[in-house]
Amino acid sequence: QVRMVESGGGSVQAGDSVRLSCVASGRTMSAYALAWFRQSPGKEREFVAAVSWNGEHTYYGDSVKGRFTISRADARNTALLQMNALKPEDTAVYYCAGGRPWAESDFGRAGGYDYWGQGTQVTVSS
Repeated sequence: QVRMVESGGGSVQAGDSVRLSCVASGRTMSAYALAWFRQSPGKEREFVAAVSWNGEHTYYGDSVKGRFTISRADARNTALLQMNALKPEDTAVYYCAGGRPWAESDFGRAGGYDYWGQGTQVTVSS
């Protein structure tokens, strides 16, 4: 059974930086893409970032481009999300996901991922 556990969330001020980590266990994720999505109250789950199985390709949601960076570590079983220049609108629960999107367009779709973590809260105050 695959388990994905996020960590690193918390409460910060606008302009601060936070790094989220997601560790997958139960199987090797070296052949899987890893991604981050987020959801705030009353809104749909939003794509944040994704990284391909080999770490060579990254994808970002429009609202985070230039501020967030996704990467893989630890034999590719860990996903990292470096979030800089945080804004109050970045406040959300951040979810880690793992899967095998069929096409590039699928990297940004929640349906492209099979495994999900429980989420970690990030709150940005102005």
